[in-house]
Amino acid sequence: MARILDLAPANAAYATRLLAEAGHDVIRVECPRGDALRRQGPFVDGAPVLESGANHLFLNAGKRSVSLDLESDAGKDILLELVRGCDVMIASDSCPVAEADLFAAQPDLVFIDVTSEMGELCTVARSGLLSITGQPGERPYVPGGHVAFAITGLHVALAASAALLAGEDNAGGHRITVSETECLISMMEQAMVGYTALGKVAERMGYRGAVTAVSGAFPCADGYWMLSVPPSGDGWKRFVEWTGDPAFNSDKDLESEAHRNAQKEKLLDEIDRWSMGFAKLDLVTQGQERRIPATPVATPMELLDDPQLVARGYLRGMSHPLLGQVRLPVGAIAVAKGDAIARAPMLGEHTAEILAELGYSDAQRSALIEMAVI
Repeated sequence: MARILDLAPANAAYATRLLAEAGHDVIRVECPRGDALRRQGPFVDGAPVLESGANHLFLNAGKRSVSLDLESDAGKDILLELVRGCDVMIASDSCPVAEADLFAAQPDLVFIDVTSEMGELCTVARSGLLSITGQPGERPYVPGGHVAFAITGLHVALAASAALLAGEDNAGGHRITVSETECLISMMEQAMVGYTALGKVAERMGYRGAVTAVSGAFPCADGYWMLSVPPSGDGWKRFVEWTGDPAFNSDKDLESEAHRNAQKEKLLDEIDRWSMGFAKLDLVTQGQERRIPATPVATPMELLDDPQLVARGYLRGMSHPLLGQVRLPVGAIAVAKGDAIARAPMLGEHTAEILAELGYSDAQRSALIEMAVI
């Protein structure tokens, strides 16, 4: 497996998490005060402590942490020593060491420069995603959960993996630039292809879906659930039998998907009223029993207690020396490999170990501590 040097900004930290899941040795380089990712909330138990940031606990899991003052000459020298023994380095365009020095230290290095031209919110807007996100006729909705960072991270991990695979046959260094804006624009490709082929502009659909006439998110007694009634006449018949609504049953024209599309808003309003009398898991169970696609609109709290995710090993409890037992996503790659990924490291937890690998003695390490380099 490869050694990955991780100086990734927040928008690419998911990439190095994925590479750690895949079994690569990922070394996260941080300043002695802790990097921005550790300072990003929310925090476990609400206390803003460097070790308790939820994003840090997830995104840095499986990595080793070395603390280095990269503003000092000694810190930069140690970084170059690390580069000599690594295969991939992921950083931003504000990398503290000149690119020429990186490739001089490691001619076969894969250097991935992750750019963020405008910041997360402006990048999401520039990508076009906001034009298709939200309620029709209203202001666009900004996607939650740092979706932009997840999309960018996936592309960076793919770029690193492809470069490592190519390097098995072709020696020599590679410089790869990954643009956060272009990563997000790739999510608009279907909308652009649709416009090119049909001249149809993708629009905001809100919670009322467009896959079938009767589809979307509907309110219920304890939140929301998602429904998509099959377009076939048999699918509509099963739905009508389920709801028992006489208005649905009496209008035989509704057996046609085209007619249901023409009556869409009226039908969806009626389903809104009907579903309010049920809990979402009851609705989902009843729908699936009738072979009608349905699912709860899950909240983060519900996902962390999801018995299916726990049973499959996607969610596992991790023991943390300061926080005790914390349940976090293990990750899809780790689950597929059958590996249990290590907890996120404490700040600088592996500094002594990594310096020893570079040949530093205890006396030299003590001198670096006195100079506040590590």
